[in-house]
Amino acid sequence: MNELGDLYQEIILDHYKRPRNAGRLQEPSCSAAGDNPLCGDKISVTVRTAGDRIEDIRWNGAGCAISTASASLMSEAVKGKSKPEFEALFDRFHAMVTGTGGSEGLDKLEVFSGVSEFPVRVKCASLAWHTLKAALEGKNDTVSTE
Repeated sequence: MNELGDLYQEIILDHYKRPRNAGRLQEPSCSAAGDNPLCGDKISVTVRTAGDRIEDIRWNGAGCAISTASASLMSEAVKGKSKPEFEALFDRFHAMVTGTGGSEGLDKLEVFSGVSEFPVRVKCASLAWHTLKAALEGKNDTVSTE
């Protein structure tokens, strides 16, 4: 593996073994649940907003290393962002993992750039993102990657 690949693997494993912002918020402004039946990933996201800004976020769930690391890195990346800023970040992240966009300017999220080469893993990497989007849109149905 090349140096960049090694670094990406290290970041993903770090966030898998020591996930950031895991847990549940007391009295969240919104929440949603997500399920990836193909891989068995399950996640719930609780969010506290202030106006249109994501003030705090916590997530809880069980899943593969890609799913867990993605939720952890996402939670760090979106704190303090407005809903429109999150939507723009969601679109850029989704384009990167599906192979329809680049990874420039996504900072640590660039570790998922190789996911596009493994279509089954796209669902793992994007589950937390789709779940947060549903929470912010007030959708109550469980988000499914199927």
